[in-house]
Amino acid sequence: MALALVAGALSVPPALAQDDVVLTAHEQMARDIYRDIIAFRTARGQQQVPAMVSYLVDRFKKAGFDDGDIRVTDYDSDGEKTQGLMVTYRARPGSTAKPIVLLGHMDVVDALAKDWVRPPFTLTEEEGYFFGRATMDNKYGITNLTSTFLRLKAEGWQPSRDLVLVFSGDEESGMVSTEDQAEYVAKNIDPAFILNSDAGGIALAENGTPVAFRVQSAEKTFATFHLTATNAGGHSSRPRADNAIYELAEALTKIAAYKFPVRATDLTRQYFATAGKLTPGETGRAMLRFAADPTDAAAIATLQANPETVGTLGTTCVATMLEAGHAENALPQSATATVNCRIFPGVSAAATEARLKKIIGNDNIMFTLMTDVTESPESKLRDEVKAALRYSVDKRYPGLTILPYMESGGTDGMHYRNLGYDTVAVSGAAMKASDIYAHGLNERLPVASFYDGLDHWYWILKKLAE
Repeated sequence: MALALVAGALSVPPALAQDDVVLTAHEQMARDIYRDIIAFRTARGQQQVPAMVSYLVDRFKKAGFDDGDIRVTDYDSDGEKTQGLMVTYRARPGSTAKPIVLLGHMDVVDALAKDWVRPPFTLTEEEGYFFGRATMDNKYGITNLTSTFLRLKAEGWQPSRDLVLVFSGDEESGMVSTEDQAEYVAKNIDPAFILNSDAGGIALAENGTPVAFRVQSAEKTFATFHLTATNAGGHSSRPRADNAIYELAEALTKIAAYKFPVRATDLTRQYFATAGKLTPGETGRAMLRFAADPTDAAAIATLQANPETVGTLGTTCVATMLEAGHAENALPQSATATVNCRIFPGVSAAATEARLKKIIGNDNIMFTLMTDVTESPESKLRDEVKAALRYSVDKRYPGLTILPYMESGGTDGMHYRNLGYDTVAVSGAAMKASDIYAHGLNERLPVASFYDGLDHWYWILKKLAE
């Protein structure tokens, strides 16, 4: 997720009115793919991932990719049928360099048409934006990587190393396909490094000016707990002193008031040292003070009060769902809250659970870990990758700062990091913080960002595998 950073001196070309745009063949192809794959409701429960895979496979085959270079795998992800897709762009004969793996995910968080202003699974272009579920997360990444492969194939280009697309089908839920694909990659491909389309990208100030190219080099651990209070219940006309809803509410109030210990690594301090110079006002000053001294209480208070920066300072846990009671005229026999934690690298889920239990101080609250936890280390931004990014970024915005950071959310990349591969996310999208609606209502991507970023992977892959 992009942070709101202050604008520098770079300028953005004015967006053309829709009627004035004349698309190139590649832009039209990419737009068509974007439109078509957004139409697949690849959310949990819809079982549409296989249909999207079939569509993509057809695209790749028509472009000249051999059957042997296309791998489709079926999965049962917690009772949901899904698929993974891998496509290999073969190196020219005699090449010895290790392959590069490129990640994206085809599934989405569901969206209900009744809640949206526009149909969520129809690509709509209005007011300078493309609207639709996954216009950003992550069908833009799938579109960009797919169209780049097709473009390079049409040119007859032969890379100096294998390039492998790895598209997962359940990143937003079970990640069963991700784990299996990662193990397959490690055993059969052994890449030099991994590039991910599902994070990073150009942070824009609110006036549209580019501020920095953000490279996701680490991510927090995702862990969800169910906290449950139980009770014998009874008739609502005979209230008891012990009430499951009240007990749970008291526990959640304590979690809401608690701040986990502040943590800092070289990556997060370097991030704040650079971002602080680009961020206006007290937030920017607090970033710089924290980078110099991560015990600065005033800087910590400022950064923890800001939703855009709180996640970089340590673990966060927040209640996201509630379920309680069984009848309006009965005392609740149980009450359950879903608490989602984003855990700082180096801290275990077990330690986080223990801390929550201590905060609550009520042994009657039962904890159940609901997720498979993957704790991953930081990745190095390799010199060759940085050089390729520099080349691509300078094509669009010469001299723009390249800024590694830690993601508060989670991606497929965690599984590859745990296998020992440097994995960084380098999306081609350019976004303002106020335009980020991933997982939310009326998700959108600026039209100018869509087209402006279509050369991003093309330049990167040419630089890394010429």
